[in-house]
Amino acid sequence: MVQPNNSAEGEGSIHLQIDELHRLNEARSADNTIFEPQSGIEKRESSTATSMGPTTPAVPAPEKKLTLFALRLAVLEKAATGLGTLGFIWATVVLLGGFAITLDQTDFWFITIILLIEGTRIFSRSHELEWQHQATWSIADAGINSFRALKISSSFIIENIKAIFKPVLAVRKQSQRSRDFARTIDSITTRNSDLQGKIVRTWTSSEVPLLPYAQWIFRARHISKMLYWLQLLSASACVALSLMKLIKRNYGEIEKGDTDKRNRESALNIFYSLALAEALLFLMEKAYSEFMISYCNLLDVVNKECDLGPSGLVSIKRFFYDAYSRCVNGSIFDGLKMDMVTFAMDLLASNSSDEQLIGAKILRQFAMNQRYSDDTLQKIGINISVIERLVEILNWTDQEEEEIRRSAAEILSKLAGKKQNSIRIAGVPGAMESISSLLQTCRSSSGASDEISEKRIISDHAHYGFLTFNHLGLLILKKLARDHDNCGKIGNTRGLLPKIIDFTHAEERFLKEEHGTPDDHIMTLKRSLQLVKRLASTTGNTGKNLRRNLSEIVFTISNIRDILRYGEKQPMLQQLGIEILTGLALEEDATERVGGTGGVLKELFNIFLNKGMLENDKQVITKAGEALAMLALESKNNCQRILKLGVLESLVQALEVRLARVNAARILRNLCTYSGSNCFHQLKGITNATPIVLKAIMSEEHKLQEVMVGLAAHVLAFLSPEESSLMFKKAEITEAEVANELVQILKKHRHPPIKVPRIRRFAIELAIWMMEDKPTNVQIFKDFGMEKELEFVLETTAELESFNIFSGTVGMSRHSTTIHSLVETALRLLADG
Repeated sequence: MVQPNNSAEGEGSIHLQIDELHRLNEARSADNTIFEPQSGIEKRESSTATSMGPTTPAVPAPEKKLTLFALRLAVLEKAATGLGTLGFIWATVVLLGGFAITLDQTDFWFITIILLIEGTRIFSRSHELEWQHQATWSIADAGINSFRALKISSSFIIENIKAIFKPVLAVRKQSQRSRDFARTIDSITTRNSDLQGKIVRTWTSSEVPLLPYAQWIFRARHISKMLYWLQLLSASACVALSLMKLIKRNYGEIEKGDTDKRNRESALNIFYSLALAEALLFLMEKAYSEFMISYCNLLDVVNKECDLGPSGLVSIKRFFYDAYSRCVNGSIFDGLKMDMVTFAMDLLASNSSDEQLIGAKILRQFAMNQRYSDDTLQKIGINISVIERLVEILNWTDQEEEEIRRSAAEILSKLAGKKQNSIRIAGVPGAMESISSLLQTCRSSSGASDEISEKRIISDHAHYGFLTFNHLGLLILKKLARDHDNCGKIGNTRGLLPKIIDFTHAEERFLKEEHGTPDDHIMTLKRSLQLVKRLASTTGNTGKNLRRNLSEIVFTISNIRDILRYGEKQPMLQQLGIEILTGLALEEDATERVGGTGGVLKELFNIFLNKGMLENDKQVITKAGEALAMLALESKNNCQRILKLGVLESLVQALEVRLARVNAARILRNLCTYSGSNCFHQLKGITNATPIVLKAIMSEEHKLQEVMVGLAAHVLAFLSPEESSLMFKKAEITEAEVANELVQILKKHRHPPIKVPRIRRFAIELAIWMMEDKPTNVQIFKDFGMEKELEFVLETTAELESFNIFSGTVGMSRHSTTIHSLVETALRLLADG
C-alpha cells in the first residue's frame, strides 16, 4: 500500500513498500514477451526505486563490546605496569642504590622478593599473551577445553556464591552449559577422528610438548593456565608483603645525628605503596575480567549475538585476545580498529587449516545473517584476495575439508547476488572451473563411440554432502548468469553446460509425487532450469552461441519434454521448461530440433488448451502459447507438424478464451503465413474464426487488437468476396466500420509504439486486402482520410516495425516486406481507385 511520508522535507511524497514494489516489478516482467522490445531503462528504474526504499537502521556490531572490554583491561594493565616500572626503578635506584647498606635485613629481602615477582611479571607480560594465543590457535584441538576448564575453575567461587542465592537457576544453567560443552566436544572428537587417517607434517602449537617429561604440564595450552595462576599468586603475595610492611613500619631504629638513614622510612613507604597500588590494580583488572567473563558471560553474549554456535566461543576468544594484545603492546586504541569480518578474512588467508575454517565459518555466519550481511558482503566484495581465496577453496575436495568448502560456497552464493561482486567473482582466473567442481555428476565410462554412457547424479554420501554442493553450485551460477558477460564465460567453460543439463533430468516418479515441502531433487531441478532459462534468453552473439550449444546437447529438449509430460503437479517447473524452449526457438536450428523431438509440440498444446488449469497456474498457459507461436514462426516443418496434430479447431475456439486468445491468434497467423500452399485445404477451417476476429478488432485494444488485426488479413484471404460479405454480416459489422477502425488505429499510433510494434503494419495489410477484395472499399478509405495517414506513416517509420520478435532491444526475424512497400501499395490502390 502507499504510505505518506510524514517528514517535513518530504511532504507530499509517497513511498512504496518494498514487498509491493517487488510484486509490481514481477507483474511488469510477466507482461513483457519476446514479441516486443524490452528496454533496459525500466530495469534500471525498478532497481533504483528498490535501492531508494526505506533503509534499515545501522546495527551495532557485537564485537564492539569485546574491543571496548579489551580497551578497559588494557588501561588497567598499562596503569599497573607503569606503577610497577616506577616502583622497580625506585627500588633499584633509590633503595638498593642509596640505602642498600643501611636497610634492615627483612626490608632487603622483602624488596628483593617483590622486585623479582613484579619484574618477572612486567617484562614477561607479552610472553604470557603469546601463550594465551597458543591456547586458542586451533579449533580442532582441545584449546576450547582448556578455555572452558580455565573459565570453570577460575569462576568456581563465584558460581558457588550464586548457587547459594539461586540454587535452582544455577543448577539449570550449569546443566545447560554442560550439554552445550558436551555437544562441542562431540563435534571436535568427530573431526579429530576424521583426521586420523591424514598425515600431519607440522606441530599444532597448542600441543607442543616443551620438555620430554611431564608432557601434559608443559604443553603450550597448559602453560597459559599456569602463568595465569602464577600471576595471581605473585600479585597476592605482593599485596600481602606490602601491607605487612606498611602496617608494621618496622624499618629499624635511626640514631640521632645519622643523616644517612633519615629518608629511609619515606623511601620505603613510597616503594611499598607503589608495589601495593600496582598489585591492587592488577588484581582489579583480573577481577573485572572474571566478572565480565564468568558472571556477565560477555563472551557467551557476543557469541550468541554473532550466532556462531557452541564452537564459536573459540573464535570469539581468539578475537578478544588479538584485540587485547594490540591494546597492550601498542596504543590502547589499536584494538578498537578490529572487527570480526576483517579478523575472519585475515584468518582465511592463513596457512593453517584450522584458522581458515574459523575465518570461513565467521564470514559465512555474518554473510547469512540478515543484520550483518550487507556490511560483510561489501567488505568481502572489495577485497579481491579474499574472493580469490574463496574461489580456490571450492576446489578442495578432501572429506576433511568439507565444512570449509561448504562455507566458502555459501559465502560466494550470497556474494554473487550483487552484480558488481558477481563480475569480480567471474573475473578470478579459473573461477568457472572451480564452481563447476561443485556439481557432482558422473557417467559410467563407455568405450563405444556409438553410444552415450549412463548419467548418474551423485547424492549425499554418508560422510559428504554432495547434494548440498550441487545446490550451491547451481545457485552461484544462476546468480552469475544475471550478467551478460558471465553467461558467455559459463558457456565457454569446458564441460559445464552438459553438467547443468544433466541436472534438468527428473524421473517420472519425482514429478508425479505430491511435495508438501520442496524436495531436494525438485529444488535441484528448479535451479538448473532457472539457470538454463537465463542462458537461453541471453542476447547478442553470446546468446546465439549459448542457444546453439544448449540445443546441440542431446538431452536438453528430451529432459524438458519429460517435465512437460509428467510435471502436471509441478507447474513452476513446466513454466521454466517452456520458457527455455521459447528462448531456444530464437535460433532456426534449435527451432527445428525442438519441433523434431517427438511429443514436445503435443505436450505444449496439451498445456495451452487445458481448460482445467488452476487459477494460480494460468501463467503456464500463457507461456505455452508464446512457445508455440515462436516454434511456428518461419518454420514450415513445425507448422505442418502442428496441423497434423489436428488442433486447428481448438485454436479457433481458443480465440474466445481470454487467457489464450492472444497467443492463439499468433499461432494461427503463423500457420497461415508459413505452412505453405500445399496446406491450403487443411487451413480452410480457419475461416470460422472470421466473426470472432472482426468483433475483437472493433472492441479490443493494445496487444489483443494488434494480433487480431494481423490475423484478419490472413483469415479473410481464404474467402471469396461473396463469402467475406457473409462473414461481415454474421459478425454484424460493416466493412465501413472496419475501415474506419483501421484509420483510427493509424491516427492513434502516429509513432511506432513499443508495446504493439506491428499494429500499423497489420492495419495497412488488412486495408490492402479490403481494397483488393472489393473496389468499393477504396472510396470508403478515401472518405475516412486514409491517404493522409499513410503519408504520415511514411515519415515516421522505424526499424521497430520491421521485426516479428526481439531479443532485448535487438530485432530478429525481419519481415519479408518492408512497411514502406506496404504503404506504397496502399497509396497506389487509393490512387487507382
